[in-house]
Amino acid sequence: MPKTKIVFFQECDGSVPVLEWLRSLPAKNKDKCRVKIGRLAELGHELRRPEADLLRDKIYELRASLQGIHYRILYFFHGNTAAVISHGIVKESAVPPKEIEKAMERKAKFESNPVKHTYAKEQP
Repeated sequence: MPKTKIVFFQECDGSVPVLEWLRSLPAKNKDKCRVKIGRLAELGHELRRPEADLLRDKIYELRASLQGIHYRILYFFHGNTAAVISHGIVKESAVPPKEIEKAMERKAKFESNPVKHTYAKEQP
């Protein structure tokens, strides 16, 4: 099975929401999220619960927890070989609908212009 390419979504202003979010996390927590991103790269569409789950409308979540804190990284697939990471959140109960909608908006932007919304200069 070919490895899934990981793409970080980039806004029009050049900001990369998931990288900004990861930078705000303590080192150990950031490392745990990096491992989950690596698992997504390894398994792609085959990654399932408890590590990943479909939220709705082709928006998925990577699931990481550490010391009672639940981290979620929202992503979507672009074709069969790329996963585009939208952003991350700290989850208290269910993933808020506004976060899923934010990922859906980014998916629409990405699909309309993948080159403009791809950031590939740095790994988290």
